[in-house]
Amino acid sequence: MAFLGPAGTYAEEALRASAPEAVEEVPYTTVREAVLAVQSGEAERAVVPLENSIEGSVTATLDVLTGEGADVRMVAEVVLPIRHCLLARPGVTLADVEEVLSHPQALAQCAMFLRERMPEARRVAWASTAQAVRAVAESARPCAAIGSRLAAELYGCHVLAGEVADRSDNLTRFAWLAPAGTRPLGAPTKTSVVFWGFSDRSPGSLVRVLDEFAQRAINLVRIESRPRRASLGHYMFFVDLEGADTEPRVSEALTALSARVEVLEVLGSYPVLEAAQPA
Repeated sequence: MAFLGPAGTYAEEALRASAPEAVEEVPYTTVREAVLAVQSGEAERAVVPLENSIEGSVTATLDVLTGEGADVRMVAEVVLPIRHCLLARPGVTLADVEEVLSHPQALAQCAMFLRERMPEARRVAWASTAQAVRAVAESARPCAAIGSRLAAELYGCHVLAGEVADRSDNLTRFAWLAPAGTRPLGAPTKTSVVFWGFSDRSPGSLVRVLDEFAQRAINLVRIESRPRRASLGHYMFFVDLEGADTEPRVSEALTALSARVEVLEVLGSYPVLEAAQPA
């Protein structure tokens, strides 16, 4: 089972909190590498971050699913509460810290704390929170990392400050990924799609496209645009909706939508797994 590593990331916590059975955990350095491990058959499944309640979508995941990982699908999602801590080597105090390392999403989720309590400390982006914690543990410089208590225990750091996120209800959606054609990990209750290639510069064009869902009383729980990387002003649209793609009204809506757009891809139809609470 691939996950965004190294050991001690929130992706690993999400994996452990929702795995239906014991699995072999294999950390990968980036989201892209974890997704492509599934694409190539190197890993049967992967768990990667998808969306945060404070900072929004993890664009690296969206980009690879619509690019190099086009044969990978979502088979489940799990929502995990995120409890960020400020971590450092033993002996380093808050006043000593000159740099704060973490994943860009984590740094953004703790922007208020960093601005008010550590205005002079430089922010340094890393590929994952656990990588940042490990780097701090191995560094001789006075630096700190934003990460989990699990990472602190794994890498021998201590907690300078707990609960440093801007909001206490900080949540992240994680996607379970598998090769296209894999059965979902339970009865699907949500479907994720991406589409592009319609007259997206003409007035009301997006409304007419989305009306295929409204006509069938299908609730959209998320919609987001990303550049198509072709030319300015043209986008791909990611939509999460309630219902399985096998339900007649959802199937009808997707068929109607496919007739209106150049490309429609179902990224997955899947259940929302309940995360086990840590002991």
